Amino acid sequence: MSKDSVVYERSKCLAARILRLNSYLKKKGETVVSAQVVRSGTSIGANVAEALYASSRRDFLAKITIAQKECAETLYWLELLDDGGYFKSEKARSILGECEEILKMLVATTKNFRALPKEVSESADDYDADFANPLNDGGEPL
Repeated sequence: MSKDSVVYERSKCLAARILRLNSYLKKKGETVVSAQVVRSGTSIGANVAEALYASSRRDFLAKITIAQKECAETLYWLELLDDGGYFKSEKARSILGECEEILKMLVATTKNFRALPKEVSESADDYDADFANPLNDGGEPL
């Protein structure tokens, strides 16, 4: 597994920030949205980690697509918290920007990966025998 992947590292850092945000929100008495943002925000990196171990194109695309959807959901919850006045400073609001950047990387990864030619046959015996995981190739999303 290439933990040098930019998407992996940034989504892991975002998850850590979200856990710290959750502690802050609980002190402020906000528990409903904080629980949602923890679930979706930590799921991004977990699905990226699973994609790093993907055994096929289909498996990779499924995991990255889930990560993309979880990131979009997380962005929604973070925007809701910002609209509710929980982010009082630019430093606190920067979590929104980080989530947006990760979402852009995931969208680019899925878009570019779908455009790649399939280099393997579709038979059960050799399906994706030559699968090359783009997150493990150079540490950059496509």
